[in-house]
Amino acid sequence: MATTKTDPKLALAASGAKKNKVYDGLTRDQFIQAYRLMYTSRRIDDREILLKRQQKIYFQMSGAGHEAIGVAAGLALKPGYDWFYPYYRDRGLCLALGVKPYDMFLQGVGAASDPSSGGRQMPSHWSYPALHIVTQSSPTGSQILQAVGCAEGGRYIARHPKAAEVPPSKFVDYRQFKNVTFQGDEVTYVSLGDGTSSEGEFWEAMNAAALGKLPVIFCVEDNGYAISVPVEVQTAGGSISRLVSGFPNFHFEEVDGTDPVASYGAFQRAVQYCREAHGPAFVHAHVIRPYSHSLSDDERLYRPDSERERDAARDPVTRTQMFLLREGILDEKGINQLEKEVEAELQTAVDAALEALPPVPESIMQYVYSPDLDPTSPMFDTQPAATEPATSADGKKPATRTMADLITATLRDEMKRDERIVIFGEDVADVSREEYLKRKLVKGKGGVFKLTFGLQNEFGGDRVFNSPLAEAAIVGRATGMATRGLKPVVEIQFFDYIWPAMMQIRDELSVIRWRSNNGFSCPVVIRVAIGGYLTGGAIYHSQCGESVFTHIPGLRVVFPSNALDAAGLLRTAIRCDDPVLFLEHKRLYREAFGRAPYPGPDYMIPFGKAKVVHPGTDLTVITYGAVVPRALQAAQKLEREQDVSVELIDLRCLNPFDWETIAASVGKTNRVLVAYEDSLSWGYGAEIAARIADQLFDELDAPVRRVAAKDTFVAYQPILEDAILPQPNDLFLAMKELVEY
Repeated sequence: MATTKTDPKLALAASGAKKNKVYDGLTRDQFIQAYRLMYTSRRIDDREILLKRQQKIYFQMSGAGHEAIGVAAGLALKPGYDWFYPYYRDRGLCLALGVKPYDMFLQGVGAASDPSSGGRQMPSHWSYPALHIVTQSSPTGSQILQAVGCAEGGRYIARHPKAAEVPPSKFVDYRQFKNVTFQGDEVTYVSLGDGTSSEGEFWEAMNAAALGKLPVIFCVEDNGYAISVPVEVQTAGGSISRLVSGFPNFHFEEVDGTDPVASYGAFQRAVQYCREAHGPAFVHAHVIRPYSHSLSDDERLYRPDSERERDAARDPVTRTQMFLLREGILDEKGINQLEKEVEAELQTAVDAALEALPPVPESIMQYVYSPDLDPTSPMFDTQPAATEPATSADGKKPATRTMADLITATLRDEMKRDERIVIFGEDVADVSREEYLKRKLVKGKGGVFKLTFGLQNEFGGDRVFNSPLAEAAIVGRATGMATRGLKPVVEIQFFDYIWPAMMQIRDELSVIRWRSNNGFSCPVVIRVAIGGYLTGGAIYHSQCGESVFTHIPGLRVVFPSNALDAAGLLRTAIRCDDPVLFLEHKRLYREAFGRAPYPGPDYMIPFGKAKVVHPGTDLTVITYGAVVPRALQAAQKLEREQDVSVELIDLRCLNPFDWETIAASVGKTNRVLVAYEDSLSWGYGAEIAARIADQLFDELDAPVRRVAAKDTFVAYQPILEDAILPQPNDLFLAMKELVEY
């Protein structure tokens, strides 16, 4: 329940009222509490509007008109027990859950002591870990999939209670910093405006919740407008309830969200349905928006006075006040006393917030990554273990294995070690109809490249499972699970299809820790098959584009070129406390190049530590991925034919990258070639080249050169593909020209 206390004097009834009357589950005292919260919410809006006009805060987003449905939800649910993914109009909900007005004013002034973000997020972007109010962002609806993942994570932990255990501190492990709690009948709440129901991620979330019969309450707060766009332009038929009515396993409520009694009753029924594990619930609340979308908007430009006056007649604060008087719960004197107390409380909160100190500029880089576990540290630098005899009985060396083999082996060993790991994505399971496996009717698929083959059979279908074909849903659900403490290792089948998930990666996964000021984190691992050289992959199975992701703060980006590095870096990715994009080149999965024996269950490689593949003195070549074996081939040819000594550096990790190794090599050779598979212009290698020119110019005896793909798409015909992607001969000629400069 909310921590706001009601003055007992205000509960005095007018003559003739029944002291024990209950209103759809709301007692008289609860009704007074609800009005106090609603009135407080409205007056905070009014105070913020005044502060914005006085230029004492920098933005204002109103929750006016949504107070009744928000307070009803907060009274029906349990803070610190249930989980909450609210949106920016949910001021009333947050107050009902226990957020203080002072905390909200701290958001407005952007104070260092703002508990939601430390001044990093604009007001009405809620984040309160102790109350289980998960950090909110501005992109419309991106929280909905995370709410589904949060509910999935809670249910998983209930079925696997050992997963919540924290390992001994001697282990290098994200779990040391990720405590897990779960209540057996917890509910996840997520809210959105009616306009957000137009987003594809809303429908993906509804589908996932229905499929899993998850305890999620979706609350659509329908005020009829998405900024200036009315509901009939957003929603076919003008009713989201009608559109979603076909989803199975749901409990549906459509309610006047300006009526606190009806709203509370609707939420009581929805909460009971979810707590009893019947499935998700959908509450469609018809509310009003008496103020403009925000202070950056003027609704008088698109809403006539007649329409606005119609809304004003349904104002939830006024309606609730009149109900109190009509039912004799409070008289006019009692209401005036309550409102006077609220005004005094808010004045004290405003005065204190205006005195709060702003964050210091030196804090801007804090919490971009985990402050607790640094994956570039020596803790992640371990040696391969001898898993097989150095030589067999017949004198042969142990068999080497491909990159694909070692990735599978690493996933298997990590799943044995850590019960929090779940693997899902498109086609990653052996089979979704598990009875086929039990009856041995099929062998199972295990991914289009078979890297997860056998894992479902070994660990079960609740740890390795197929998802709907929806990349945003894969990453969004994984983000919600990781926020709860799980370690999702998800797969995007082809890099070319990662773009529907870009909103979740860029605006959610990578920034949650920073924007919540370390209140929340979500160390997901996203495995992605990338790259060309496939002779037939064509436009949509061959592209690179890693520079798009290395440009995102908060996201680690890894790109191994061989089996041993893939095993070591993948294990680091799984054990570290940051989100990781793990890029696996399709051409290298089963290449003879880079095969290695399995290095054992604890082999790790620190992020940001490059590998000198071939030492040299005359020229530095910096590359990664599938260009590594091609550059090595060119370097060896140049050494044979021209007696040129090439130092070949495999970056292995793109963010962070190993600047020290680059600088040392350039200082030795004084000539640099940067080679990469992505398009030449605006590619990852361009940043490396620019930084060398900027910081190592005095070391150079020649211009920094680049070799990369042509600025076009990868074609299907092998002749065209060869002309587009950098080949060994392209690298050879560039190296030769550079040493001759």
